[in-house]
Amino acid sequence: MPDIIVYSSPFCPYCRRARALLDSKGARYTVLDVGQNPHLWDEIAQRTGRDTVPQIFVGGRHVGGCDELFALDRRGELEPLLNG
Repeated sequence: MPDIIVYSSPFCPYCRRARALLDSKGARYTVLDVGQNPHLWDEIAQRTGRDTVPQIFVGGRHVGGCDELFALDRRGELEPLLNG
């Protein structure tokens, strides 16, 4: 299984939805909490050009946020990506 990183905030409903989807797939991931580490906002901007959370990376590939993650799942592309 590839490394999965989720930039997240504890108060973000989209972050919770994205993590719940990953949990339902049995994915193990690392949460980088922007609330605990505000410098991560700069990292998000540099890596993605975005200023929102969640931002999700699977195997080093930026897959986007919550909406993009769910779109991958609807197209049947999420599980193959999570399984490497």
